[in-house]
Formats: sequence, structure tokens, C-alpha cells
Amino acid sequence: MSWIKEKEQAAREVLTLLYEHRMIRTFYRDRPQGWTLVSGLYSPLYIQLRPLASYPSVFARVCESMARMVHAEAPEINRVIGIAMAGVPIAAGMALAGGIPAGFTRKMENVKSAASFQEAITRYGEHSLLEGELASGDRIALVDDLVTRFDSKEVALEQVNYEIQKRGLLDVHCRKVLVVLDREQGGAEAARKRGVELLSLIAFKTAGLALLEGVMNRVEWETLTHYLDDPDHFQEPDIQKKIAKLAIT
Repeated sequence: MSWIKEKEQAAREVLTLLYEHRMIRTFYRDRPQGWTLVSGLYSPLYIQLRPLASYPSVFARVCESMARMVHAEAPEINRVIGIAMAGVPIAAGMALAGGIPAGFTRKMENVKSAASFQEAITRYGEHSLLEGELASGDRIALVDDLVTRFDSKEVALEQVNYEIQKRGLLDVHCRKVLVVLDREQGGAEAARKRGVELLSLIAFKTAGLALLEGVMNRVEWETLTHYLDDPDHFQEPDIQKKIAKLAIT
């Protein structure tokens, strides 16, 4: 089987498992009023992958697929670094599933961007910002659960580059970011601006939701498809009330 077909099959299986275990939550089944995102915008959809390790079989399938993606799409990668916190168990699972050495970044409190990283670095002194071995010549990929924008990935890139310099390593590159799910809300474009390539197991907007068409209720699926195509339409309170009335009561 080609990797394209294998990847689609893996994405379908993983998405179905995420939905069944309520890591993909919707207005229809889980919360009629929807969610207010960090941005302040309304969403009839909420994706939370942090509980992955609570479901060993789902977690194993995700890590196997992520490791397979590395071997197929970025074979030069010889080390993965999990982004604290959600990326840490995924990187560890990839190490087991695919034999790829792993490490992880340390959580930096109140550091949300590359600019704030530069302001905070003086406070960390001799503390390592990255746990795990690195070596000259490494080709590193960062690992996380999902991407919406790119802020946390930028901080992790700064941490890795800082540690490369601090450890005096030569010819080390970190130019790939791997995620289970890309919400396709600007993350790939932000990565390109940093000279980094974003690889996702599931591109949710353009491919992922289509794979759930036969899994979700028809009204549920059509509403979410409309939302992903035109999220601005759903920001009106009257529209949100109509959406809530469609939900299971």
C-alpha cells in the first residue's frame, strides 16, 4: 500500500477514535451552546487531544501513525522533541513505536511567543530548556498534538536552537514540526515564515472532516462543514441559538 493510501486510512481510523472518545467534541452531541475559544470567537467544535494517553489503544495508533509519517515524509529526521506538555507523551510513544530517539522541551511559565522567550531566557540561568540527548549532525523535528496558530511552536524552536548553541553542537537542524492534527487556521503559513515545514497526520479542514461524514449525524456534519468554510457566519448570537436548537436534547 502506498503511503498516501496508508495515511488516509490511518487518518480515518484516528479521527473516528478521537470522535468516539470525545476528544473531538461538537455542539450536537456534547455541548449545544458551543465553545468560546481563546481568541474570543464562538465555535461549534472543540478539539482536545491532551487525554490521548488515557486511552492506550488510541494512543498507540496515533504514535504508530506519527512514526510512520516521519519515515515516509521526513526520513532524514533522526530525533524528535516533544513540545511541553501535550507533545511530550506523543514523542515518547513515537520513540517506542518507530525507534526514533526522543526528548522534550521544558515548560516555560508565561512565555507565549518568541519575543517573550528572549525576555525570559536570562531568568533560567544554567537550567536546561530541553531534556534529552542531542548530537552534532542531528536532524530534529518538533512534535505536538495539534496546531492552530504557531506561537507555542515558535517558543519550542527558540528553546531547541538555544540548547544547540549552549551545548556547542555543530550542523544541527530543526526544520520540521509534526502534529497529529492541523486545524488549518494559519499554522502552516506561520511555519513557512520561520523557514520550517509543518507536517500533519490529519489536515482537519480540507480532508479530516470529510472522513467523518459517515460517523457523525448528518446535521452535525453539515453544520461543522459550514462552520469550517465560513466561521464568521457563526459569530452572530442568533445563529448560535439556532445551532443550539439542532443539538440532541
